Amino acid sequence: MPAFPRRSLALAFAAVTGTSHHILRWRVPFAAGMVSSSSMPPLARNTVSGKMSEHLPLAKKAMEYFDESPDPFHAVQTSVNRLKEKGYSELDDCVPYSGLIKPGGKYYFTRNKSTLVAFTVGGKFKPGNGFKVIGGHTDSPNLKVKPHSKRSSAGYVQIGVECYGGGLWHTWFDRDLGIAGRVLVRNEDGGIDQKLIKIDRAILRIPNLAIHLQSVDERKAFAVNKEDHLAPIIANEAKKALNGQKEDDDDEDSWKSHQDSLLLELICAELDVEIDDIADFELNLFDVQKAALGGIHSEYIHSARLDNLASCFLALESLVDHSDKYLEEDEDVSLVALFDHEEVGSASTTGAGSPIMGESVKRISTALNAGEGDFDLYSSAIHKSFVLSVDQAHAIHPNYASKHEKKHAPMMNKGMVIKRNSNQRYATNSITALLVRDIAKKVGLPEVQEFVVRNDCGCGSTIGPIISANTGIRSIDLGCPQLSMHSIRETMGVADLS
Repeated sequence: MPAFPRRSLALAFAAVTGTSHHILRWRVPFAAGMVSSSSMPPLARNTVSGKMSEHLPLAKKAMEYFDESPDPFHAVQTSVNRLKEKGYSELDDCVPYSGLIKPGGKYYFTRNKSTLVAFTVGGKFKPGNGFKVIGGHTDSPNLKVKPHSKRSSAGYVQIGVECYGGGLWHTWFDRDLGIAGRVLVRNEDGGIDQKLIKIDRAILRIPNLAIHLQSVDERKAFAVNKEDHLAPIIANEAKKALNGQKEDDDDEDSWKSHQDSLLLELICAELDVEIDDIADFELNLFDVQKAALGGIHSEYIHSARLDNLASCFLALESLVDHSDKYLEEDEDVSLVALFDHEEVGSASTTGAGSPIMGESVKRISTALNAGEGDFDLYSSAIHKSFVLSVDQAHAIHPNYASKHEKKHAPMMNKGMVIKRNSNQRYATNSITALLVRDIAKKVGLPEVQEFVVRNDCGCGSTIGPIISANTGIRSIDLGCPQLSMHSIRETMGVADLS
């Protein structure tokens, strides 16, 4: 195994192959390939006191990615733009892959514009060879605009919102909120165009109740009624009347009659379309504050949606760098899968619980076998494949250190974290953990950290067990340590990216 620069474990991912009768063996090409596309120097062993400037180029690139991706639609589009820059070709789900993909090629496809699969075929690929997969998810807990969004109270125009995922909803109060997502617009031909919208300014706000108006009990604990307390203000009703906006006509299009005219007019102004052309939308609220460096040494990134855009960014950069430098010598398929709906269980047509992962492996395997579906070759590929399920991990909190199991307390800027749970909330087992630890050692990374939840605490889960159960591919769950998971604004270590 040659010596490689010390990089993030996701960027230094090496695939493994093996059979049920033989010891697992390393595949070297992808180990060299899955490294950062930046020219970052080696990771300092003592990262907090080390020179953080070494890690800032990649961190700033990641921050741009976070800011450009306020929702799954934009996360996928931002990723697609990067792939197109690097010469990746888009595949159509409705067209057979046979004859379209070949060794040395670079491809991607999307589902619902919120899930992305991108892959390369090694120049030395042979039918039956394995798949090296990095999986992540594009969604984060947020407030979504309800289908019937028109709402008002006490002289204020508001927007009805629905809680998505398990957010720390108290962190959404007193933040400057914008709107982003997808709008369906009727075109001149009678069809529907899908347009992305990102209103990156403070048009919405969920105000706190002044302490003077709170009861003694209310002051003791901030209790949020998600239905009554989270509706954001968009305007003053008196201002709306002064500007000449009329009450919505209940005889018009039934869907539009349930949207406030101010919201529709705002969308029209942003997209340069007419109100009559808007057919529907899927809109998300987001904090308009940009990602920022923090800490006296700039050792932290403060940003929204680090869970799990940090993993999406690392996976994408890994694949792009691999295709730039190591594709011709690779023997396998290198694949990144970024799924929607992880935060709500993954059971959807675009989640990790869908057929997407297994279907992708089957279609690619068949196409590369001259269009012949060979179950034996497919099974061989499955058993030579490996998945890194990369999702953020819980760093120890200095003010709540007792919430961590004493021997499993990951720290930020100390490297990646393997996540384990004997009840199968995570896919890690002793073999997959050993492989990752050996990868880290071979490429000169710091010792991989370990996380196990306390026995008196519930354990979260992610896409690793789902992918393994659906496909039979070995998986491990790991990720970068962070604080404030599921807050509107989260924190991670700069050095953990590189």
